[in-house]
Amino acid sequence: RGMALQPLFKMSYSCSKVGDPRPGQPYKGGNFCAFLPDNKEGLKTAKLLKKAFERGLTFRIKSCNGEERVTWGLIPHKTSWEGGKARNGYPDAQYLREVGTVL
Repeated sequence: RGMALQPLFKMSYSCSKVGDPRPGQPYKGGNFCAFLPDNKEGLKTAKLLKKAFERGLTFRIKSCNGEERVTWGLIPHKTSWEGGKARNGYPDAQYLREVGTVL
């Protein structure tokens, strides 16, 4: 596997903005971790993911059991080194190409 990049996104309690499902309502944050391989394509993907994060595209606010919470948005992330594509992990030979297309 080599060394791994681990972009770690942390969201904390805050108030939602206009455009969220329930503007002005507080939402619950969380810790989010995604894994990328430490190679040329992984580094390129990390830069694109950073731009997506800065533009507010990485996360969304979703209502779950009456509670607003932060969840992953539509950009696919690998949240484990194991489990394959079915479990958002590796191995997945197409992931970097697929996420590059989305980004």
